Amino acid sequence: MDEDKSTRVMVRNITDLARLAGVSPGTVSRALAGKSLVNAKTREKIEALAREHGFRPNQMASGLRRQKTGVIGVVIPLGHDTRQQISDSFFMTLLGYLADELTRQGYDLMLRRVVPEEDSDWLDRFIGSGMIDGVIVIGQSDQFDRIEDVADGYGPMVVWGNHTEGQRHCVVGTDNRLGGRMAAERLIAAGAQRIAFLGDTTPMEFAARFAGAQDVATRLGLPPVLALPTHLSPDRASEEIAAHLSAHAGAIDGIFAATDTLAALCLTELRGQGIAVPRDVKLTGFDDLPIARQTVPPLTTVRQDIAAGARGLVDLLLRRLAGETTESLVLPPELVVRETA
Repeated sequence: MDEDKSTRVMVRNITDLARLAGVSPGTVSRALAGKSLVNAKTREKIEALAREHGFRPNQMASGLRRQKTGVIGVVIPLGHDTRQQISDSFFMTLLGYLADELTRQGYDLMLRRVVPEEDSDWLDRFIGSGMIDGVIVIGQSDQFDRIEDVADGYGPMVVWGNHTEGQRHCVVGTDNRLGGRMAAERLIAAGAQRIAFLGDTTPMEFAARFAGAQDVATRLGLPPVLALPTHLSPDRASEEIAAHLSAHAGAIDGIFAATDTLAALCLTELRGQGIAVPRDVKLTGFDDLPIARQTVPPLTTVRQDIAAGARGLVDLLLRRLAGETTESLVLPPELVVRETA
């Protein structure tokens, strides 16, 4: 009896009940909300445990919806590159705009960086913590299915990323495939014929950029775009870029870097190997971060309107917190021509 009382005391929240049931917090939330996505046997087990420990069937799920903390969670999943840093220029730029907009709306921000392979319930655990009113996910990484699953039972979530027809989670992001086409078209207009894509094509956004460049090469009858897999963590990227350039010296005359940060690192390595830009190799980036105007020569790139994206993320999240069902927001990219292509 004493052991039973001790166990009851330990079940304080949705995460504790999930641990007791041997499932994720998201599964508990969906089961207690009566979602059909949870099979009957699992739902009955969870409901029985909830009754045994003194919870009404929908107490936790509805409590989470009613709770007002004044805090919005912002989470960055790094499933594709576990060594990438939050200090990455893109993250810092978007986080700055998000913090400004959330503060203007009267909310505080709680930031988490997660490595999904170390915590498969990273999103369910954050949502089920009781510390946030809603969540913004920055980047789908390789976690599309996990995000889709959570979106089925949790409304106040908006994701920065790539929109795919038929997806269930609400996303804000740039038309990455169109941006990829713009980058490739600019390289070709500048004289490039043999194009390489510098970056990892696992994340959905990068895959769409690569696909857009490939569209152009195919349409114009040029060789397929060469994928040069490269990590985003600075301690690995420079070494990998140098190796790529050495391995393909003379075989490529145009490089489309998946981000401005990679483009800037590439520019340094090109200079170190005595390859002139844009005479020998044309180069484009993606994002139009401040660094794009500071490189020598200044970087031609595809601009994402990150400020508008941050406003969109917050606006859609607040509307979803109010009970609305919102559509995704896809922003148009813009080619910014400077001196590298």
